[in-house]
Amino acid sequence: MFRKILIANRGEIACRVMETARRMGIATVAVYSDADAGAKHVAMADEAVHIGGPKPADSYLRGDRIIAAARETGAEAIHPGYGFLSENPDFVGAVEAAGLVFIGPSARAIRAMGLKDAAKRLMQEAGVPVVPGYLGADQDAARLAEAAADVGYPVLIKAVAGGGGKGMRLVETPDAFADALASAQGEARTAFGNPDVLIEKYVEKPRHIEVQVFGDGTDAVHLFERDCSLQRRHQKVIEEAPAPGMTAEMRAAMGEAAVKAARAIGYAGAGTIEFIVDGSRGLRPDGFWFMEMNTRLQVEHPVTEAITGIDLVEWQIRVAAGEPLPARQSDLAIHGHAFEARLYAEDVPAGFLPATGRLEHLAFPAGVRADSGVRPGDVISPWYDPMIAKIIVHGPNREIALSRLAAAVEGTEVAGSVTNLAFLAALARHPGFAAGEVDTGLIARDLAELTLPPSAPPAVAPLAALAVAGLAAGGGANTGFTLWTPLRQSVALLLDGEEQGAVVLPLAPDHFRVEIGEVIHDCALRQGQWWVDGEKAEVRIVPLSAGVALFAHGAHIARPVDQLARAGEGGAGGNAVLAPMPGLVKAVFVTPGTAVEKGQRLAVLEAMKMEHTLAAGRDGTVAEVLAGEGSQVEAGAPLILLEEEA
Repeated sequence: MFRKILIANRGEIACRVMETARRMGIATVAVYSDADAGAKHVAMADEAVHIGGPKPADSYLRGDRIIAAARETGAEAIHPGYGFLSENPDFVGAVEAAGLVFIGPSARAIRAMGLKDAAKRLMQEAGVPVVPGYLGADQDAARLAEAAADVGYPVLIKAVAGGGGKGMRLVETPDAFADALASAQGEARTAFGNPDVLIEKYVEKPRHIEVQVFGDGTDAVHLFERDCSLQRRHQKVIEEAPAPGMTAEMRAAMGEAAVKAARAIGYAGAGTIEFIVDGSRGLRPDGFWFMEMNTRLQVEHPVTEAITGIDLVEWQIRVAAGEPLPARQSDLAIHGHAFEARLYAEDVPAGFLPATGRLEHLAFPAGVRADSGVRPGDVISPWYDPMIAKIIVHGPNREIALSRLAAAVEGTEVAGSVTNLAFLAALARHPGFAAGEVDTGLIARDLAELTLPPSAPPAVAPLAALAVAGLAAGGGANTGFTLWTPLRQSVALLLDGEEQGAVVLPLAPDHFRVEIGEVIHDCALRQGQWWVDGEKAEVRIVPLSAGVALFAHGAHIARPVDQLARAGEGGAGGNAVLAPMPGLVKAVFVTPGTAVEKGQRLAVLEAMKMEHTLAAGRDGTVAEVLAGEGSQVEAGAPLILLEEEA
């Protein structure tokens, strides 16, 4: 067994691997960029080596520096995590050439599955069903459009070197194909350095079901399936295991197909075979097709661990150290049901834009597994994926597990960045999802309902006023009297971004009357518990550097109104197109004098490894272009100005 391993990754997955290594008595080495010098994974490791600047290309994608760090620290093996170099066969070859062990599959296996078109041809030869489509080398736009017509709309354009929804576009009509192709190719070139795409038939009511496989190079087993159908723009949101509605017959068929795929390439380590499933007529053994193989550990691997009781990272390390498969197929069984929800720093009302910020507060409910790479005080960086944590729950059946997921999400507390917590809570309470009616279009169909801002319970507003006034901590502050009249205090605050005024009237120590408009609230603190209008207030109040967070069915942020800042407010208003986040301007499609219509594409901003289209908010004429292609801009920076409206 290894004495020391290096983890060639960052964030949540680096921390996850370190936890298992520590339990196995294996020392760990972290690598870090300039942006991650104070990161959680650096603090957790026994040793840490700086490898470069904040850009992944200058650090986490520098295989030579990572290998040098392993040799300098005496590490015997490298665990790649997921993302970055985890599926780079050249890196695997370089690791082995340096006399180190790569904790994962061989370079040959990664190459076999690395390009979607070649992988599908290989799977066809192995007897694994594949989706109808075009896998040709001719990448001429006209040929691809012809192929799409032959396959029949709707179709999916998919980057052959892709993953995570990058370089993927759904095209429903022929006239939309050219723009979608250009967009997919541009994103693929940026993300993978390879603009080639394939065309695939789009299944009308698709489910995304994947099978966890594990091999030792000579044999393979499967650890059952995960349902990852709850997606938004091809990005997984909530995953579960096992798949709802799965029959024993279909599970056996999918498991057999997945093991065939792994054996066909002599697979060693953890891998995932992803299938697209036609859910329109229930789950049938003839209704699933191979999509791709991920030759690494998946983000959602904890749900498989929860239902099998197996530590997949431990298996990875043991097999890489030369041990055979730790279990036979007959040894494996499903116990209960598990869910994983991905908690992101993202602005849901703004279209799920990735967000940044310093996490002033982060807490998870007791008894919930939360895999996270950040701590209170850490910064969500614009350089990397904005995941805060994965929230994992388990129960004896799907109904109980889902109820636990909803409670876990609603009980999670985050302040310092906007998050998708309310969105996750709405999904966990969605009646269709609860009934097991899952498909990849569920979120899109009910997006308006799922993204409604959470309404604050009635107790939040008066407690926010007390907190901003400095009275929520108790102790009877400001409860004096003046001229025989109770001291009244006016409070101006922003609650969840909306201004409100309140008048606070002390009645006794820790007892107040709070007037908000025409509504009067009675607020009393009894033995550390707030009561509002005679009812116990299920609200937790956490001080922040500027204001407070009130946690009750989500986070509600209250801050005092800054009158000086208000006096200085101004700007271009509706005339300016602003950068919604820090990023790189990839393209600008207009020049001064260009007449534009509302919704017209003006520029493309690359941020958080994705491309974001910036559109005109109204009809008008471009007055000025303030940032050209290749410019690095900060959040809120004006990029394009429109002429004043007449």
